[in-house]
Amino acid sequence: MQYCRFQTEDGPQYGELGQRNGELWMERVIAAPPEDWTVVRLDKKFPARPFSGLTLLAPVMPSKIVCIGRNYRDHAAEMGNDVPKEPLLFLKAPSAILAPGAAIRIPAISQRVDFEGELGVVIARTCHKLKADEDVRPYIRGYVIVNDVTARDLQKSDDQWSRAKGFDTFCPVGPIVSDAIDLNAGVTVTTRLNGAVKQHGSTRDLIFDIATLLRHISAAMTLLPGDLIPTGTPAGVGPMQPGDMVEVEIDGLGKLANPVVKD
Repeated sequence: MQYCRFQTEDGPQYGELGQRNGELWMERVIAAPPEDWTVVRLDKKFPARPFSGLTLLAPVMPSKIVCIGRNYRDHAAEMGNDVPKEPLLFLKAPSAILAPGAAIRIPAISQRVDFEGELGVVIARTCHKLKADEDVRPYIRGYVIVNDVTARDLQKSDDQWSRAKGFDTFCPVGPIVSDAIDLNAGVTVTTRLNGAVKQHGSTRDLIFDIATLLRHISAAMTLLPGDLIPTGTPAGVGPMQPGDMVEVEIDGLGKLANPVVKD
């Protein structure tokens, strides 16, 4: 299933998506996932409408965002780092979540803020200490585009990454969640800055695949429904400036576009 979260006069709602004559449509309103308490069930019928006409919200409400660092060899190399021997975990604050189309705010304290286009995994159900031979697919609700925005100068100066990764607006996510993509075939992650391609990588090149990541994370912490796991960024990360437009596109997941402004 493919779905989005969008704003109505009655508050946020979730909609199932489908194709009509080659155009994406919100076909029907569906129940909110269990982690989202902001949705009030509609008593009235909400008609289908083109996806392009919706006011989109971030389609995830995670209790935590567990990110993976240096999960592409080319990105590790461009940052001057060795390839990690096991998944490198860090957290982003859930308050960093940003809707499609909303503005990434550059904090005055940072002199360099970078884009990092990534594939994100959305957790379907409670996941704790997965066994080595356990199928991870039932724990995956779907996939989503993430921009792991980073204050690069603060990341280098701090001994840990929480501040550099955790500013408000530093986790654009969306526009849809979908379980209809085939990671075995690989999907392409493309990031554009003002229309120019800056990143172009394939999930076939992930150092640690999704199953390995879920087993590694769940050995340390319980993943809850709706939790978000950005899986790492390919080479080509770079700085953004106020006035820029950054777009991350992934096969089957659409395009996540956000303008950049000064905070």
